[in-house]
Amino acid sequence: MLHYAPDLDRVFQALADPGRRHMVERLSRGPASVSELSKPLNMSLTAVLQHVQVLEASGLIRSSKLGRTRTCSINTTVLRSAEGWIAERRTMVERNLDRLGDYLAETADRPDTAADPEDRQRPMEKP
Repeated sequence: MLHYAPDLDRVFQALADPGRRHMVERLSRGPASVSELSKPLNMSLTAVLQHVQVLEASGLIRSSKLGRTRTCSINTTVLRSAEGWIAERRTMVERNLDRLGDYLAETADRPDTAADPEDRQRPMEKP
């Protein structure tokens, strides 16, 4: 059964675009204006604003406008939510790999385990 916040889909959809990931990276260092966010990107200011709107809709960033300048900042709560979801998956995978490692270590010394699956199915020959 899947247990996650419905907003998590929007967060991962927003992060699917490399330009938006670049903006989030930049904003992780501190607030920036839309024009600052657009400088390293090869896109128009209009396109950058559209990406900012997607990031805002996902909750990853907030923006405020003072005069003609729109300043964006990262919303760490939403970012931590996505990080938590990823960490839970990583924990489950690591736990399963640990169990597999334990099982392989236990069965490695058993004489009844054969490397070839066909060898396991053949009856043992009588001397």
